[in-house]
Amino acid sequence: MPDSGFPPLQARGRGADWYRGDCHIHSVYSDGELTPEQLAADASTAGLDFIATTEHNSAHGHSSWGRHASDDFLILLGEEVTTRTGHWLALGIAPGQVIDWDYRAGDPAIDRCLGQVRESGGLCVAAHPHAPYPSGSFMYPCEDLDVIEVWNGLWTSDRPWNADNEAALAEWGQDLAQGIHEGRWQPAMGNSDTHLKGQIGIPHTVVFAEDLSTPAVLAAIRAGRSWIAESAAVDLSVTAVTAGRTAGIGERLATHGEPVTVRAHVRGVHSATVGFHTDRGETHCETLPDSGVGTIEWLTTSQDSAFVRIEVRHPHGHMAALTNPIVLT
Repeated sequence: MPDSGFPPLQARGRGADWYRGDCHIHSVYSDGELTPEQLAADASTAGLDFIATTEHNSAHGHSSWGRHASDDFLILLGEEVTTRTGHWLALGIAPGQVIDWDYRAGDPAIDRCLGQVRESGGLCVAAHPHAPYPSGSFMYPCEDLDVIEVWNGLWTSDRPWNADNEAALAEWGQDLAQGIHEGRWQPAMGNSDTHLKGQIGIPHTVVFAEDLSTPAVLAAIRAGRSWIAESAAVDLSVTAVTAGRTAGIGERLATHGEPVTVRAHVRGVHSATVGFHTDRGETHCETLPDSGVGTIEWLTTSQDSAFVRIEVRHPHGHMAALTNPIVLT
């Protein structure tokens, strides 16, 4: 444990693997009801490997988290930058670093602040773009951010999905199609925005990181090597295969004009629908068995699909999991 009280940048982890994490969490150091100790314990119970502390416009709690990190539990330092016309997450900032928030849309100050986060090796995430309260809707150009939080768990009552998330997903999906055709795209992520007991990890982001460290987790999120789960009860893997070559979520697959088999394996969502989405919208959909375990395959080409991403929904239509794309070239 570091003497400073700040959490270390590295945990032992499992080497290169999939890790589950929630990067939008509030404690008693801003407007949350739980202490860091309670949040760390709840995160472990929820099956998380890492979290990020993101108090509103403050770093006061940064030095309180070091004692709660462990060999198998990583804690990233961050801030929810709560401006007058939208919120964004500064993830992976330096211990004690505070990012300015006193500006609104149209003020160039946000560009300076985004630059400060990136200079610290951090990541800038547009938070809950369609949140239903004053200052909650994100009114800055989303393309200036590194990642979009398309799934936020705070304003969802007893279900971790609502119309505001649906709107954020639809907007991201449209921008994704355009971005991939232009050779660039922004990954999606999901977080709980925990303030109260029982919220942590609902939803969370599952990343393929080279190790369990702050730089590796941020690199995985930045690259889109990730998918979003409503809870640790849901598991998902997606691969695209052609002529002996394989790519996973967030990767690029060179097809050389050959057909591509996209395979999605899902566990933990009973009677769910699994939708395959491309730049042409949802192009294929199948239903899982009542057991909640199944593998679905779909055949396409790079001429027909610039990318493929997956949505897994419960029978009532609420989201259970969604992925970043596999890009087909």
